Amino acid sequence: MKAIRLRLNQNLVNYKFPVSFQLKETYPLPPYSTVIGMVHNACNYTEYKPMLVSIQGKYHSKVNDLATRYEFKNGMTFDASRHQLKVGDFGISVGVSTIELLSDVELMIHIVPENQYLIEEIYNSFLKPREYLSLGRREDLVVIKEVKIVEIINEKLRGENLELPFNYRAYIPVTVIENEKVLVEGEISEIEYKGTMYKISKNYELINYGTKKSPKIFRKWNKIDVHYVSNVVSLRRKEITIDEDKYMVFLA
Repeated sequence: MKAIRLRLNQNLVNYKFPVSFQLKETYPLPPYSTVIGMVHNACNYTEYKPMLVSIQGKYHSKVNDLATRYEFKNGMTFDASRHQLKVGDFGISVGVSTIELLSDVELMIHIVPENQYLIEEIYNSFLKPREYLSLGRREDLVVIKEVKIVEIINEKLRGENLELPFNYRAYIPVTVIENEKVLVEGEISEIEYKGTMYKISKNYELINYGTKKSPKIFRKWNKIDVHYVSNVVSLRRKEITIDEDKYMVFLA
């Protein structure tokens, strides 16, 4: 099985936490759906291509910044005394909000398309992108440090244990830790689930909650239960997923 390994840098970025409003919080690493969206945009795909993704990385610090906030209510007509923008007959209020940003982000991402014939196409789309690429908000540009096709293998280690790169953290699916394929060190032994647990969006289905004549289409997101952890060490004689350069891979 082959994968595209990306090494990316970003300056200031927000991977929006979907339920934060007053303070627009950020995930510590980009969600699977955000990475998959970047891949589809880079390749100019107009329909979903199933793929597995592994996400690892680090950031230096968090800072807060001001951002423009747009508010509107469905069906509310424009009122000059309360709205700053008019769109058709409807009004939009413009204000200020606070946004959380990660600084000096460094990422290592593995992308494994279900259709392995797409490997070269995805590789070339990142090697020679048709436009600048972003991850997070549209303005969150990425600097591509490496694009490489690597072999992904499942292997039982007999030598030294493998660790994450220095100061890196990763999204690890719950099943990987529950099956004791890796060990999270430096945690309190009495705690069963180590690290921070997230439900990370990956892809969605379009579901009609209305009728055939009056459809109401909503996105139903498929979410992955993960641990966001550091100090991850592989266990000997346990089969783990690695790439050809001995980097651990946590596909979801």
